[in-house]
Amino acid sequence: QVQLVESGGGTVQAGGSLSLSCTASGSIGRINAMGWYRQAPGKQRELVARITSSGNTNYVDSVKGRFAISRDYAKNMMYLQMNSLQPEDTAVYYCAADRLGLLRTRSDVDYWGKGTLVTVSS
Repeated sequence: QVQLVESGGGTVQAGGSLSLSCTASGSIGRINAMGWYRQAPGKQRELVARITSSGNTNYVDSVKGRFAISRDYAKNMMYLQMNSLQPEDTAVYYCAADRLGLLRTRSDVDYWGKGTLVTVSS
């Protein structure tokens, strides 16, 4: 019903920047909140950033002040600007969307992208 495709992953040195994008297609009108999750090897998948249809944003404490989430409704795209990257940010980053809710938890996710790998070297 809704497809999410991430792009922009890659390898960057610590302190560098990277920008991720997520393109949504299908029944876009069903999407309310969107966000980015990440999962490192052996770790739980965690919500990194979230943005609601009204533009409110939330970030996990570890990325506050370094990451910025945004959404372009006209282009059906969502972005994650990542600055001052650290090795601890290394993970597969997933685009996620919540049909009606605020995407508070993983159980709220209705649609997932396949992920894009971000590797930060020190």
